[in-house]
Amino acid sequence: MSLLDLIETQLIANRLPLVAVSLAAIPHSNTPTVLTLHWHGFVEVKLTEDSDTVGYQPVPSSALQVNERWDQLADLENETLETAWELGAWNLERHAQRPFARVGADAAEAIRGMHAFGASPLTIEGDSPFVAEVPDGDDLIEAASRQGYVQWLFRPVRGGLWSDVADDETLQPGGYRNPPCPVIADPGVSDARQAARRDARRVFQFGRARARACDWPSSANG
Repeated sequence: MSLLDLIETQLIANRLPLVAVSLAAIPHSNTPTVLTLHWHGFVEVKLTEDSDTVGYQPVPSSALQVNERWDQLADLENETLETAWELGAWNLERHAQRPFARVGADAAEAIRGMHAFGASPLTIEGDSPFVAEVPDGDDLIEAASRQGYVQWLFRPVRGGLWSDVADDETLQPGGYRNPPCPVIADPGVSDARQAARRDARRVFQFGRARARACDWPSSANG
């Protein structure tokens, strides 16, 4: 199943708008990747068992293990580019992150690495910020801690929180774009292991703001 199919299946099941979508991979071919869907919404929870008073917590993100085979990181990048393009994202960001088990790494790097693969040492009112279906999560996190990892991130318009504020003339009604994506993977992504040693970042631009006519003041009548 393609990334686009997985995302659309989750949109139908959850019926919530997406804030962002990310895909994380370690730099080894044919290893599982982790697709994470960050939802906009809140769930109602009782503050105490003996009271009807309720509070609201953010809906946890959905982390899904993807077991499709891939040979090059460029393969993953091209599929993510196509998915982000069709879902109307303004751009796609790629972050190559350094190993977070290295000497000198701070706690924030380790937390980001765990979050990329659907796990967290943090809780919200005792609950995890993720609903994770990542059977190989511990192994992926351990590998990422030693070798670094690559994460792609985009914010969809179609099915996303941004549909009401999108100002992009490349979008079709409904916030989508027709395939194929005109942008292709960066050849440099093949050097992700080296890039991950220095926290490299790359942004692929898709959107184009709508041109607006200027309202010039009319000249005074003589």
